[in-house]
Amino acid sequence: MRKSSVRRTCAVLAAVTSLALAATACGGTTKEDVKDEGGKAATAGKADPNAETKKGLTVGFLPKQVNNPYFTVADKGGEKALRELGSSYKEVGTSSGTDTAGQVSYVNTLTQQQVDAIAVSAQDPGALCTALKQAMKNDIKVVTYDSDTDPECRNAFISQASAEDIGRTQVQQLAEQIGNKGEIAILSAAQTATNQNAWIDIMKDELKDPKYKDVELVKVAYGDDDAQKSFQQTQGLLQEHPDLKGIISPTTVGIKAAAQYLSGSKYKGKVRLTGLGTPNDMRKYVKNGTVEAFELWDPAKLGELAARTAVALSSGQITGKEGETFEAGALGEYTIGEDGVIDLGKPTVFTADNVDEFDF
Repeated sequence: MRKSSVRRTCAVLAAVTSLALAATACGGTTKEDVKDEGGKAATAGKADPNAETKKGLTVGFLPKQVNNPYFTVADKGGEKALRELGSSYKEVGTSSGTDTAGQVSYVNTLTQQQVDAIAVSAQDPGALCTALKQAMKNDIKVVTYDSDTDPECRNAFISQASAEDIGRTQVQQLAEQIGNKGEIAILSAAQTATNQNAWIDIMKDELKDPKYKDVELVKVAYGDDDAQKSFQQTQGLLQEHPDLKGIISPTTVGIKAAAQYLSGSKYKGKVRLTGLGTPNDMRKYVKNGTVEAFELWDPAKLGELAARTAVALSSGQITGKEGETFEAGALGEYTIGEDGVIDLGKPTVFTADNVDEFDF
């Protein structure tokens, strides 16, 4: 059984897309009166790794964006795991990737409904904190996945991979493709996305290495995980920087939109593109020569690990403290790292040689 250890990360990773909320916002009442909203949320007592896995739990999934292909795959992974564990799954969320008020409303609704655990991909690191702390004080376990909150606002964070791995490998890939020389840009999601910002900080740090002395990052653009805006941002980058040699887009919506633009333009094969994408979205762009390589983790496994972590927390097998270990079914054994971060594993690099081996 594979053992995945959790590395020290910025406890901020993640995501790639968001979603818009329903027209009405729900109230913030909880199943009990909430007192002392300030300060660090209460944490559970001592973990019992031998505790029986509880059945009949309800875990609410709140992705950044519903009906987004990436989160659909991730959340179905969570649903499948919960079904195997004898518990129930429900998904709620907004259709906009920047509707933080909507996410807060949904947290409050899940708390009202007295779910046992919430798995959320946060659009903003701090916006959900008050609502999540209220949920935790009502004995609801909180797991973040893909994109984190501030650490005191949840029990554990499921990181797609270490921020170091994700940030540095994307720079390394693009630099190799452009011969370590030329102007590059980054096409991100929302400016507040915790995972995106963590990766970008590490990309900038990687670029300080002397081997990149001839590589210049000229702009970070934001497409807000909206396909049309990301497409337009790609066009704008190339108009503003006609000598651009490459683009990194660490978001599945962004890289697909950028590939769509490049594949139909005079820049195809001349401006290199890499980042985080799904094989099903990017396959044709790899095969037609627009993209040489890109990377990602398996989002279904990310959702599965979020679900299994939520159940382990609810069962008292872990509390989210550094050093605790637990079994995550076929995924193997995991160890909780600093600040409650659980690292899914290293990302996979997809090229023409292996892209057909994957279906997500």
